[in-house]
Amino acid sequence: MQSAFWVRRAHKWIGLVIGVQALLWMISGLYMVVVPLDVIHGDHLAHVPTERLDPSSRRITQAQLHVDHPGITSLRLKVLLGKEVYEIKQGKTTSLIDATSGKTISPLDRDSIAALADAAYVGEGSIRGIEWVTKAPQEVGARPVPLWAVHYDEPGKSTLYYSPYSGDLVARRHELWRWFDFVWMFHIMDYEERENVNNTLLRVASISGLAFALSGLWLLFYSFQRRKEA
Repeated sequence: MQSAFWVRRAHKWIGLVIGVQALLWMISGLYMVVVPLDVIHGDHLAHVPTERLDPSSRRITQAQLHVDHPGITSLRLKVLLGKEVYEIKQGKTTSLIDATSGKTISPLDRDSIAALADAAYVGEGSIRGIEWVTKAPQEVGARPVPLWAVHYDEPGKSTLYYSPYSGDLVARRHELWRWFDFVWMFHIMDYEERENVNNTLLRVASISGLAFALSGLWLLFYSFQRRKEA
């Protein structure tokens, strides 16, 4: 009898503490289920166009690149704004080299980024501003800065983030993604970085939830036992 009193009391207080978080888990989980993941990723906003390489327009060879830019650790040939370019890496430094003239064309300027965004964007808005970002906002995580942020004038407040050194589209962000990030923060209970799914707070909440369920199960069996005795 005494044990039932304390288990019931613990069950009540654990329920009060964990109930709010359980509700947040359900709400955030529902959002993640309802909104398709490809929409969250912004696949509907921009498609990077693919263009065929044209060897006839290429004058700079890879051997010449290694002579002109010693210490190359990675090299990739691609098409950017209708031109063939080499993307080279020297340690942590990335550069773009015109495959015809051999000229370094990075970091890309505002007009080049606007052209890249226009070629990739498939939404309904128009560019309302292009921002040079030197301090990474929360929504781009640990991606290296600086970045070009291309903001669009449309209800979803879409933003395309480009690397000025590689010309790559590194992130697509919009309101549905931002809401996802917000509810994800509550789902994993990481209120700072929103990335750590093994944080102490989540462990404590999970253990408390388990204790709530086990105490409830114990009380259920206890009530049945009491009925049999009666």
